[in-house]
Amino acid sequence: MKSIFEQMGGTYRQEGDYFIPNLELPEATDYQIGKYGRMRRHYLQEHRPVLYSTLLTTGKLFEDLAETDKSCKERVEIIRTAMAKQEGVTEALKASDQMEWVRRMNSIHNRAEEIVLTELVYV
Repeated sequence: MKSIFEQMGGTYRQEGDYFIPNLELPEATDYQIGKYGRMRRHYLQEHRPVLYSTLLTTGKLFEDLAETDKSCKERVEIIRTAMAKQEGVTEALKASDQMEWVRRMNSIHNRAEEIVLTELVYV
């Protein structure tokens, strides 16, 4: 009688008196998970443990974190650019009053990041 692992196509190798499953890790990529990917992982661990376990055991966790991280970075940049244009935060303001420009850009960045966290990370 075959085990469930064997029925699903799994194989074993014998090491002494023990049978050890032949398991392989998914291929590693060079992408470094950034801030948003780490925040997503922490959220999944704390608030969505079943989804986290499923992604981890199927080998799709890294893929999900990398995709979330990339999406968040792109979305934050798009939102920042649109908000800066809408609010009139330009290079002219930067040249005339740097501190005001920094204050406004920090405000825009914080709002854009809050939008992205709610839409992409904490779902």
